[in-house]
Amino acid sequence: MTSTFLAATLFGPEDLRMVEHPLPKLTEGMVRIRFGAGGICGSDMHYFRHARTGDFVVKSPLVLGHEISGEVVEIAGSAASLKIGDRVAVNPSRWCGHCGACREGRQNLCENIYFMGSASKTPHMQGGFANYFDAVPAQCVKIPDHVSYQAAALAEPLAVCLHAVARAGNIEGKRGIIFGAGPIGLLTMLAARRAGMADITVADIAPAPLAFATRLGASHVENVSSGEEGLKAQAAARPYDVAFEVSGTAAGLASAIGIVRRGGVVVQIGNLPGGQIPTPSNAVMAKEIDLRGSFRFGLEFMTAVELIGAGSVDVLSLVTAERPLSTAPDALRLALDRSQSVKVVLTAN
Repeated sequence: MTSTFLAATLFGPEDLRMVEHPLPKLTEGMVRIRFGAGGICGSDMHYFRHARTGDFVVKSPLVLGHEISGEVVEIAGSAASLKIGDRVAVNPSRWCGHCGACREGRQNLCENIYFMGSASKTPHMQGGFANYFDAVPAQCVKIPDHVSYQAAALAEPLAVCLHAVARAGNIEGKRGIIFGAGPIGLLTMLAARRAGMADITVADIAPAPLAFATRLGASHVENVSSGEEGLKAQAAARPYDVAFEVSGTAAGLASAIGIVRRGGVVVQIGNLPGGQIPTPSNAVMAKEIDLRGSFRFGLEFMTAVELIGAGSVDVLSLVTAERPLSTAPDALRLALDRSQSVKVVLTAN
């Protein structure tokens, strides 16, 4: 095996470099994975542009990437469930398994969690946009031969959306609206449809992603770049039971609270800018809205891999471009152009 590895390493805002790092000896109890594919997430784009996402600030060089898959090439110690050559989707979450949240079955809220490619803790946990990266066996879920690395990498964002839909409660037969037509918004739409939501509106300020939402089966789309009159008319005629805020903007959250019916549910998935954000709390109170956060995912990762393997959710329908890992900086710039891209996936060189 090579003595070095190449990784997309962030040093500051818009300073992402392909850097050759020494490949360390594999730690006991870990597995080494050769990169197969990686999806570029909205948080990767925020890190790239601002060296932060929400309240998570990059304080030292960070290898990006948490939507990842690949091939097991080395095992240090015992890994009964894995062998060399296994193709795996990699869960970027490393949970402790013994804190209060883990014992309650809410692993996504683990008090000791490390998350790949994230600045949520210091030292940062390095990500998987590298031709080799390491994980614990519990992070690795084997994929069937017919599932591509590209599809397996998108188990992570699908898991995010499955968790968000679960947070909304029973949505069968209900009417919903999604603010934000990026990959997470579109996958939330597919997950909500699978959970029985009868009518789904997708709202955004850009025409290209809205056209994509229509192709994927949105009941209605609304361009709110010039205002929300159309949405308000729809809501007056047929109120929305559930709103998913995926845009990651204060305006999107305010719109979700304002548009959902009295006694409705708002699920916040989007990571808003850091600091204090004004929220129309009186509307939450007066309308008795259930405002629910949705953070990452727990065991939904396994479900996501199963759904992709069964062909129940076509995650590849979102992919608009594939680029080699070695061109990650340019691929990030492409992903930021919403007129050209919905989902950009990095592939092995």
